[in-house]
This record gives sequence, C-alpha cells and structure tokens, in this order.
Amino acid sequence: MSDGRGQTVDEALAVLRSEFGAEDGSFLLRLRIELEWDRAAFARMEAAMRVVCARYDRREASDKWLADGFRFVSTWVAGHTAHPSFPRPEPESYYLASLDRLRALGTCFLRGAPADQT
Repeated sequence: MSDGRGQTVDEALAVLRSEFGAEDGSFLLRLRIELEWDRAAFARMEAAMRVVCARYDRREASDKWLADGFRFVSTWVAGHTAHPSFPRPEPESYYLASLDRLRALGTCFLRGAPADQT
C-alpha cells in the first residue's frame, strides 16, 4: 500500500473530501453502489488517512466532516462488507488486514492513539 509520503496534508484532505463525500471513482461509492472493493481506490484513501493522522494539526482545526468521515469509514466498511453475498475475490486475510488498518486509523484520528503501521 502507498504510505502517502509524497502527499501534502492539503492533498490528503482533498482526497478525503472526495472519498468521504462518496464522489465518482471513490472507494466508498464503488463499495456501496457497485459492491466492488477497488484496491487502488482503497490504497489512495488509506494513504490520505495516514497522512492526515500523522501531520494534521487537530488542535487548530475542528473540521466536523473529517471526524465524521474517519468515524464512518472505520465502522461502516466492515459492516457493509461482512454481508455473505459481498464479493471477495482477494484472500480473506487481505480484507481483515484492511479493516484492521481502517479501525486503527479511525482510532488514531479520533482519539490521538498511534495508528498501527501494518
């Protein structure tokens, strides 16, 4: 997965606005509407979440959309993809690790705990 090292906080925030708003081509839109786990879109979203967790100064900004997005993604994706008919072409270990990373990133942003670097 990309770790977003070359991405600025502003670029990461732009990616997350698109992702959390479920815009065209976003991981969340494809997951919800097309029932497809788009690996590239997931990697893009996760990398942006990592950048924001590592470098966004939450003391200076209180962007409700961002907190709501982190909270939503860290819980909804697991519930939506848990349905028995959700297509899972990748090994189960891939999905479990991805969901663990989303939970860790949600905890990182919402509670300030370090994100697991898996």
